[in-house]
Amino acid sequence: MVLKDETRPIIYRIDSTKIETSKLNEKIQILMDSASVTGLTISIFNNNQNIYREAFGYANFDDRTPLKTNHSFYGASLSKAVFGYLVANLAKEGVLDLDKPLQDYLDFPLYQLKSGDKWRGFQDLKHDKRYKSITARMCMSHTTGFQNWRWIDRPGNFENDNKLKIFFEPGTECFYSGEGMMLLQYVVEHITGRGLEDLAQEKIFKPLEMRNTSYLWQERFTDKYCNGHTNKQKVIKKDKRDKAQAAGSMETNLIDYTLFAKHLLELYKKKSEITDILFYPSFRIRTKAQFGPLSLEKTTEYDSIQLSYALGWGRLQSPFGPGVFKEGHGEGFQHYTILFPEQEMAILIMSNSDNAESIFKELLEVAIGDIYTPWKWENYVPYNLSDV
Repeated sequence: MVLKDETRPIIYRIDSTKIETSKLNEKIQILMDSASVTGLTISIFNNNQNIYREAFGYANFDDRTPLKTNHSFYGASLSKAVFGYLVANLAKEGVLDLDKPLQDYLDFPLYQLKSGDKWRGFQDLKHDKRYKSITARMCMSHTTGFQNWRWIDRPGNFENDNKLKIFFEPGTECFYSGEGMMLLQYVVEHITGRGLEDLAQEKIFKPLEMRNTSYLWQERFTDKYCNGHTNKQKVIKKDKRDKAQAAGSMETNLIDYTLFAKHLLELYKKKSEITDILFYPSFRIRTKAQFGPLSLEKTTEYDSIQLSYALGWGRLQSPFGPGVFKEGHGEGFQHYTILFPEQEMAILIMSNSDNAESIFKELLEVAIGDIYTPWKWENYVPYNLSDV
């Protein structure tokens, strides 16, 4: 798959209004300067064509290295979006039944599943038999009952004993969980007899020619990576991950992730079974926020957009058809992607700044007319808004 380096003078928004590329460039720079966003890359699709792909700011603030579209980023939870695609492929191939209990794939108790590191194992579940009902779909839609990470625990729970727990009956509530993704990764590796990186390279990265994407740090990234930055624009030392993690170890760049988005848009247009599986709304979300204390509070505020989780992707309904989205957040990196496949439109934002999310709301609206992303739920509080 080849991307043409072609930025067009006009970008059409989802509501059929338009913006000149030069005006968008100016607006992005103003937003970044106002919110102290160190660096940002952005890619936009019209009619399933990548008509805009630009980089702004710095790869490293200390030495003022200009950021380029081929700089490698820590992908954070964009890793989950790619893993969702892999899982959808395995489901299509009949390797994985999304609604079959994971325990049924094992000839030993799930809590004995090998995970590489003992501390990341599932021994804590031994005395909670609810693990027997957990399915792949629950892992991908964040309904396992697990906390996000065992060393963080859930808001309001102060035990902080670094133990993995099931906080509610699996499949009955939604609570974001990297632990659930990791459980499914290890089951997939057990079923296939292959590692995540091997599977991803064969089924995704090589076919799509995503040469600079991997769930493991590669030496070829050394000369072209960007550092994350704190909200004070302090450079964060690069973490070179040597263990593949479906929940968040992927390294990628804007060019490669644009190839991935283009592939998804094209599959959707062809009415592919893969995107039918990947973007199917598995669980309706009725929490006030995705993270933090408000993630435990219920609301019907987002019923108007039918906010849901699919396979590692969020899903919403707009007047222009469904929007499917995934964010990434961690260690000085903040990303957001949303596709409106029926409109053949998408936007990808990748930033190496802890301040980037504070411009996402306005940037999405200005660039493609997206006023549907649930910014409060995502905690994308604008930099110039003190009270939400």
